[in-house]
Amino acid sequence: MDDVTAPPNSLYERDFHEWALEQARLLRERRWDELDLDNLVDEVESVGRSQKHQIYNRLKVLIAHLLKWKFQPGARSAGWRGTIRTQRDRLHLVLDDSPSLRAHPDAILDKTYLAARLLAAKETGIDFTLFPETCPFTIEQVLDEEFWPKEPDLYDQS
Repeated sequence: MDDVTAPPNSLYERDFHEWALEQARLLRERRWDELDLDNLVDEVESVGRSQKHQIYNRLKVLIAHLLKWKFQPGARSAGWRGTIRTQRDRLHLVLDDSPSLRAHPDAILDKTYLAARLLAAKETGIDFTLFPETCPFTIEQVLDEEFWPKEPDLYDQS
């Protein structure tokens, strides 16, 4: 990204919302020469980054709650269920709005799982090392509204 900065007294610097409305008006009126192209390009690029960040953050919270659901069955609550449903719904909305990002959750699953594992450990008090090193769920399971993890089988040595 370029280090283009708007003049200190530009509308972009003084009132971002008003600037955005002005840019939309100029675009609708096809007044190309009056557009603030440098800042407009930066803002359009940031929308794409924002969607990727939203996917990462929602996936992290979702996986953390799936871990909590799996490893603390006695503490399951309507709040956890609601968080899992909300994160899945919002992820599906982002992916429906931007089909080009459909592969993104799978591409970042490992990285996101580490952050989710840390979050689940912090929120539950369970030692971080007691959660599996790799994600115990596939991305399909994570996003599947019908998938609810079962508690671990303590007698399974595989």
